[in-house]
Amino acid sequence: MDKSKIKKVVLAYSGGLDTSIIIPWLKENYNNCEVIAVSGNVGQADELEGLEEKALKTGASKLYVLDLTEEYVNDYIIPCVKAGAIYEDYLLGTSHARPCIAKGLVEIAKKEKADAICHGCTGKGNDQVRFELTIKAFAPDMPIIAPWREWDIKSRDEEIDYAEAHNVPLKINRETNYSKDKNLWHLSHEGLDLEDAGNEPLYEKDGFLEMGISPIKAPDTPTYITLDFEKGIPTALNGEKMSAKDIILALNKVGGENGIGLLDIVENRLVGMKCRGVYETPGGTILYEAHKYLETVTLDKMTAHKKAELAITYADLVYNGQWFTPLREALAAFVDKTQENVTGKVKLKLYKGNVIKAGVWSDYSLYSEEIATFGEDNVYNQADSAGFINLFGLPITVQARLNEKLAKKN
Repeated sequence: MDKSKIKKVVLAYSGGLDTSIIIPWLKENYNNCEVIAVSGNVGQADELEGLEEKALKTGASKLYVLDLTEEYVNDYIIPCVKAGAIYEDYLLGTSHARPCIAKGLVEIAKKEKADAICHGCTGKGNDQVRFELTIKAFAPDMPIIAPWREWDIKSRDEEIDYAEAHNVPLKINRETNYSKDKNLWHLSHEGLDLEDAGNEPLYEKDGFLEMGISPIKAPDTPTYITLDFEKGIPTALNGEKMSAKDIILALNKVGGENGIGLLDIVENRLVGMKCRGVYETPGGTILYEAHKYLETVTLDKMTAHKKAELAITYADLVYNGQWFTPLREALAAFVDKTQENVTGKVKLKLYKGNVIKAGVWSDYSLYSEEIATFGEDNVYNQADSAGFINLFGLPITVQARLNEKLAKKN
């Protein structure tokens, strides 16, 4: 990259530690270039407060705040829910937000005729891949600046030193300096005491959890909810028609109140290392469980099994930043086909961190009480099973006879 040609840079800006110090760093190291900050609103709520003032104060020429919440839910979250995509128990909260944000970055970069796009992802993380693969998908020739791969800063403590030296205001301090990512789907916590896999997360400590409470502090009485789906998409909560976005927000509240959705995981990062993180995904956990519950009665065995198999591939693609690829899009088409009859209602009981099944109904249900009953029925001839077993077990029988024949020869 010829730095002398970089006059205007679009920066993926969150207002957090990394991106806050990147603004003055860019101006110092890229010829006092113009920095245009872009924040993608994917539901991080209060984190957006005061963002424009902070961006301008630290040297940006302007700030765009893109409202991506509906797009994020409908085009990224819901496809993953329908697919049942889960990466090592992780519900992909950061993974599917990044391509949504990065796509918006490219749109602003083109609008502003920027010379480069900059992000604050570290060289150890997955997000650098997710941002850059999306940028390549929509602007293949756009130069990308990744300060963590250039500067001599080695730690978050050194980042704070840099911020203090350049009068960059921060909302954190060295004692509460968890690395966090927040959106309407989840909140992640990494770093500090969590880097030691032997340390229990401080779930009961005030201020640690932000989207909910510890199951220990949850109510002693259960909360019942119902969710309606049409073709795999949530359409109503407790009988009230709502958008998928509003359903997720409402589930976050009731799920958080009941201690739902905590995950402590040592996951396998794309770059090869294992990393420990704690995730809060209250509404998402409920939504996944409800959707899977409905599929148990609406999908046939072969489709359900193949879908579960491909869900691993789907999750890998999302986790690895390969959202805008032919394979991910082809799998999405397969998933949409499987969802044609995933319509109905589920009832769930939420209790101290648990999501408990309490009933499922669908006009497309393949479950027949008349056939499955242990009582008397007139639709299933149990004598038919003898012939079925003989044919199903024929290869075993043939092999056994051969084994006997060979044994006699020896």
